[in-house]
Formats: sequence, structure tokens, C-alpha cells
Amino acid sequence: QVQLVESGGGLVRPGGSLRLSCAASLTFFNSYSMGWYRQAPGKQRELVADITSGGSINYADFVKGRFTVSRDNAKDTVYLQMNSLKPEDTAVYYCNAFRATLQYRYNYWGRGTQVTVAS
Repeated sequence: QVQLVESGGGLVRPGGSLRLSCAASLTFFNSYSMGWYRQAPGKQRELVADITSGGSINYADFVKGRFTVSRDNAKDTVYLQMNSLKPEDTAVYYCNAFRATLQYRYNYWGRGTQVTVAS
């Protein structure tokens, strides 16, 4: 059974840092693109950052220079280091795993972890 389990969320003051982790139970984890998305109340889910199986990284403009995504294929885990957090970063953060073959598309989501930035 595929599972993506996020951890590391919480309450932090503006300017603070958090490190999110997503532990995956996936066959061929290293062949998946892994992404972090977020959804704030009343807003659509949006991409924060993703990292491909080859290590290419993409960031949303609103986190460039503040957040860093990384993966450890030996641990089947993807991370999101979040620095200089702002109140507008408050959201539920979701881990995503995506893989496409000639025949199938695999797309999995975690349940999310709450990040609240407030003084």
C-alpha cells in the first residue's frame, strides 16, 4: 500500500524556520518526481517545489531563495527546508509523488501537515 507521510509542521513565528519531511512507501521511489504543494483556507492547492528523479528542481516564485527541496533516495524521503517564513506561508503542506510510464500514470498524495506562521 502506497503511503506518503508528512511531518515537521507546526506553529512558528515570522522569520522562523521549519523542515518538513515526507516519508514514502513506494516501490521505485527514486523513479518518482516528488513535490510539495500547499493549500491555504479558501484557496486552491498550489505547487511549492518539486524535484525530479534526476534531481532537477523547480520552485514557485513566492518561495525562491527561502525554501529548499531535497530528497534522500536511500531513505525514500523528501524534505522541504523553509526559512524566513511569512504569515502568508500559512497553509496545509502536502507531499506528492508522480511517475509516468508508457502505460500508466502514478499520482499519490499525503494527508498533509499544517504550517502556521504567526506571532
